[in-house]
Amino acid sequence: MRIAQLAPLAESVPPKLYGGTERVIAWLVDELVELGHEVTLFASGDSRTKGKLHAVWPRALRLGRRGIDPNAACALLIEAIAECARDFDMIHSHVDWLPLPVLRRTGVPFLTTMHGRLDLPGLADVIGAFPEAPFLSISDNQRRPLPEANWIATIPHGLPKDLFRPSYEAGSYLAFLGRLTAEKGPEAAIRIARAVGMPLRIAAKIPRAETAYFKKKLEPEIDGEEIKLVGEVDEVRKQPFLAEAAALLFPIDWPEPFGLVMIEAMACGTPVIAYRSGSVPEVVEDCITGFIVEGEEQAIEAVKKAVRLDRRKVRARFEERFLASRMAREYESRNRDLVAHRATPSVKAR
Repeated sequence: MRIAQLAPLAESVPPKLYGGTERVIAWLVDELVELGHEVTLFASGDSRTKGKLHAVWPRALRLGRRGIDPNAACALLIEAIAECARDFDMIHSHVDWLPLPVLRRTGVPFLTTMHGRLDLPGLADVIGAFPEAPFLSISDNQRRPLPEANWIATIPHGLPKDLFRPSYEAGSYLAFLGRLTAEKGPEAAIRIARAVGMPLRIAAKIPRAETAYFKKKLEPEIDGEEIKLVGEVDEVRKQPFLAEAAALLFPIDWPEPFGLVMIEAMACGTPVIAYRSGSVPEVVEDCITGFIVEGEEQAIEAVKKAVRLDRRKVRARFEERFLASRMAREYESRNRDLVAHRATPSVKAR
């Protein structure tokens, strides 16, 4: 098939540093190319892909020149696919709702994978305006706020088998990896680490909008010894950061759509201790790849038990459930269904 993939422009594909969605898109495109498809990636010009790159903006917005209106870049993305839509058998969008008015009018089968939270005001109105537009979720929990959408499947993320090398030795610290926002739980992670007497290493992005939160709530707790901020990590630095940890702390307080860092940790053989929220029960297998807990008290007990988990089993379950090759085959199947049923795109295949 000739497949167009529309990527967000905030980060390159794959991202230089933080960026889960763009990383997943990169793996998906490369795997689809390996399966024999002709894939064109519509993304920023600093992206890298095994497919054909159609650059719609010179450089990823977050690391590019400040002051750029992201809507201007997105308008060029939508115009680019509108101009050459008929060159493709299938269009796969990862940029939420914005391209829907155009995609619906191209006459080409299309699919939108939702990567973010869906409990925001106004999204139900969009569903009402596009009742036949096919959507795909990355966890079953993600779709709960919008049950009326035309959900055709849930496809969990996957990453390349050999991207991370597992470590089967007991780790020496606890790890936190993600955005430094209150909903991601960095304050809880610090308290849990202090309660069990283990060092905490924080590899995280500080969003510009969260600078005040960081300085008020987190910076006073970071001593550079027991609680250490190592900053954002790229793919190379992420592997030892996760593999050398005793456990990954994931004390979230929001409806996490997937949580890519959980399977990245599992790929390293590192168990995950996560709060029961959002997608967590669909990703973590309690007492096998980690522990699902209800709060700090249970998380403290889980840290003590995590060192007794079989890290080889953690890695094995990652390979059984969360490989990029599996993800690509599932997308390939859905793409074929949509192309075959282009005359009746509202058919739900669950």
